[in-house]
Amino acid sequence: MADDVVAQRSASSRQPMVGWYDPGQLARTGVKVLVSTLFGQNADFRLMEALAAPADAPDVYDHTALWADDGQGGERIDPTTPRPSIWIDYVADVGDGWDSTYAIAFQLAQPTLEVVDSRGMKVVTQRGDVLVFGGDEVYPTASRADYQARLVNPYEAALRETTAPHPHAFAVPGNHDWYDSLVAFTRLFCGGRWFGGWKTQQARSYFAIKLPQRWWLVGTDVQLGSDVDGPQVEYFKRVAARMAPGDRVILCNAEPHWIYSKVYGEYDATIYNESNLAFLENRILGHKASVFLAGDLHHYRRHEADDGTQKITAGGGGAFLHPTHGSDVALIEERDDNGRPSGRTFRLRTSWPDPRTSRRLCWRNLFFPWINPCFGLVPALLYLLLAWSVLVDLSDRHGLSDVMATVSQRMLQRPGPWFLVLAVLGAFVLFTDTHSRVYRWTAGPMHGMTHLLATLVIGWGVTYLTVSLWGLPFGSPRQLVVAGPLIVVTGWIVSGVIMGLYLLISLNVFGRHSNEAFSSLRIPDWKHFLRLRIDAAGALTIFPIGIQQVPRHWDRRATGAGGSSVAPAQGHGIAARLIEDPIVVDRNHGPGRVGTGSGERTTR
Repeated sequence: MADDVVAQRSASSRQPMVGWYDPGQLARTGVKVLVSTLFGQNADFRLMEALAAPADAPDVYDHTALWADDGQGGERIDPTTPRPSIWIDYVADVGDGWDSTYAIAFQLAQPTLEVVDSRGMKVVTQRGDVLVFGGDEVYPTASRADYQARLVNPYEAALRETTAPHPHAFAVPGNHDWYDSLVAFTRLFCGGRWFGGWKTQQARSYFAIKLPQRWWLVGTDVQLGSDVDGPQVEYFKRVAARMAPGDRVILCNAEPHWIYSKVYGEYDATIYNESNLAFLENRILGHKASVFLAGDLHHYRRHEADDGTQKITAGGGGAFLHPTHGSDVALIEERDDNGRPSGRTFRLRTSWPDPRTSRRLCWRNLFFPWINPCFGLVPALLYLLLAWSVLVDLSDRHGLSDVMATVSQRMLQRPGPWFLVLAVLGAFVLFTDTHSRVYRWTAGPMHGMTHLLATLVIGWGVTYLTVSLWGLPFGSPRQLVVAGPLIVVTGWIVSGVIMGLYLLISLNVFGRHSNEAFSSLRIPDWKHFLRLRIDAAGALTIFPIGIQQVPRHWDRRATGAGGSSVAPAQGHGIAARLIEDPIVVDRNHGPGRVGTGSGERTTR
């Protein structure tokens, strides 16, 4: 594609971070989630996908040798040119705002990337021969248009084309990819298409890659929280038949089940458990994974067992930041496919951002109305509806207790407003963190009562202002016309302040609402990806590369300029860094870590 076309397309579709609290966005996403959930419970697209896969689609994608042009517009593996080593890039939770998504895409696209370790030593990494998307490739919901605007355009601008041997791209679907029953995902990743300068290969929503030095990379599809389906089981059995004793596995899953089992397992152990991963490891592949990779949580966390097995959560590809404080995940006891302890304990080694920084960032919820300006529209109109449904003169009331008594008496005479009150309380109970029944039925009603009290105070103040100070007759058309906008404007601000305080207290005090308290902030910073290298000796080295602050300003490069068509504007560079020193898993001599000491290491 011509350079100027790519640059123009990228400039015209630079999306902001998704506004999760915008009423219109909430409604559209809610409908998609409802439909996809109902469909997912009664039909499984993976069954149709398995039937539709080409008969000649390989079970294993062999990257133990170089790929070359086949002379007919395609590619083939060249067994005469074996790879002694390989670079792999892993990125998850992409396709949100332009700044965050493109900052990562830009770094992934560079032929080399230099970072510095904790000792000040320069480490030069290379662009991956394989790029793996670890789930949730687009936000807020999957559609052809959203994939194009939020994912394809940034990556095309970052890497317009490559020369043979081309890097290849694979993708694991996450729950957001499933919201259109995987239709757009399949079209983009399962058709042998070009993805910018990367070539897609997979024919299904799951895959297995054979890597040099007896390593394998396996990507799974667990749909919308369901089990591994039958065709997928049969597929991985065929893959397992090609594995040899002593082969090592990197297992990519869309969700970090080890975290969810720890945090939510007591709430519902039938959903939040590690059975899918353990079942795949123990009963299908017959090989214990040496490294587990997952996204879904938009931060970096690494857990390590005594035997060196790594479980890494790395969902920093572009979506809003998730907190690293709130839930205690310092120790995770692994469970087998029967839900019993496996005997391995994983210790938290690194969190990025560190919990202290994460807790500080949560205070931004005090600015909730300004970060989410559209949110207040719905509660403000609800405040107005409640005030007008009671319609009682409070202009001569003195004190809150007098106001409450007058309103209560009025509502006993006209019970209609009680339905609105109950609806408000019910709505906030439904919103409250569903993973704790106690918190849901205590904090939910309290949150709702706070909004009802705000409605009462605002109505009282507006009535006093319009009737007592401005002399407008209570209930007259003029008084209602003046009071209505005042209630809406005040309610718009106050409801947002209440919501922000609720989220701040919920997370920083009670460890609840981690998703809601940070999606509200729409933080594009603290992004990261993993760069992996398998060397000729069989050692796997993992380089966690982070960008603490992504640029907000970009310049279009001149037509014909090499590399990316869009680059950070002058004075707005990308400061990539190692989140922690490289982690080494040695196939022959056991695991180890370069330059890191024992105990937990948190980095800023």
